[in-house]
Amino acid sequence: MGRRRKIRWVGAAVLVLAAVGAVVAVASRGGSGRRVHVVTAAERAALAAAAERDPERPLLRFAFVPNNDDDFWRLAVAGIRQFERESGATVDVRAPKRPGPQGQNELLATLAGEGYHGIAVSVIAPAEQAAAINAAAARTNVICVDSDAPGTRRLAYVGTNNYAAGRLLGDRIVGLLPAGGRVAAFVGSTGTQNARERLRGIEEATRGHGIGPIDVYEDGTDPAVARQNVVDAMAKHPDVRLLCGLWSYNGPAIADAIDAIDAGGLRGGVKAVAFDEAEGTLYGIDSKTIDCTVVQNPFDFGYKSSRLLYELATRGEAALRDPELIDPRTGVVDTGVRVVDKSNLGKFRDDLAGMRE
Repeated sequence: MGRRRKIRWVGAAVLVLAAVGAVVAVASRGGSGRRVHVVTAAERAALAAAAERDPERPLLRFAFVPNNDDDFWRLAVAGIRQFERESGATVDVRAPKRPGPQGQNELLATLAGEGYHGIAVSVIAPAEQAAAINAAAARTNVICVDSDAPGTRRLAYVGTNNYAAGRLLGDRIVGLLPAGGRVAAFVGSTGTQNARERLRGIEEATRGHGIGPIDVYEDGTDPAVARQNVVDAMAKHPDVRLLCGLWSYNGPAIADAIDAIDAGGLRGGVKAVAFDEAEGTLYGIDSKTIDCTVVQNPFDFGYKSSRLLYELATRGEAALRDPELIDPRTGVVDTGVRVVDKSNLGKFRDDLAGMRE
């Protein structure tokens, strides 16, 4: 239960649009040093001529960079493919050759040099990646998806309001622990913006309810470590009353660990909550191992980030002022969340199947 499937990513060999004489027009954005790169008339003509010679060649090409290869991203890829069918553009899903922020930094530099018209990236460690993000943004449009890097020259953020999502889960935790108690939280890395904001939301929602301390365990996105962290947390702190998974694979890791602990009669009524819709998490809800999960909209991560990159490349600054695309005041596309528990699990599974078709 809860095993991850690897996504098959686009290989290293890609079409270099610079070969057809790609040129961008640059517009300033506020006083932040950010710039919007717009496809020029000359580039459009060159791309159209190339498309006439090779009808399979896309007019516009973008890149989508996740923060790992977890199954969570499959729905984002489905959203990307939907946008490709509608627009005729190509969006390549690219993963770093090595994990961690440095590997992602190297990939950003590579993609910026390969002539992509825009890059969407789920940032692993904002502070460590600011220079790489800014360097890429000097050459093409860069937006963040899922995990943000505020303070950089990225143009926008597409994804969950992670603080609000944390508060929503925190409210559920308050209801699950009316007498309060200790919490153990599990995540790949606390260095990411989404992890920090989720934790902050949980902490603020549970403050004043006798809930805490909240012990946080990092696993480096290794599912085996994630599962062992759960076992270790419960062994080290028998007073833990609730387990909380902050990333998608943490829910299945919690469910797996609880199943093993239950077999030995050691669980003792511990509650569990999670984020995202990993199959192991949904199975845990169905079997009453996990009480609820806050699910994001990864389909929209893929679809809406691809659409925004397309609009930035073709419309420039106007795209950032379009309320149908983005909140012009904040530069954020909020994709929303909802809570799934036993009461609405069946409907959610039906919705999920529809998005995967």
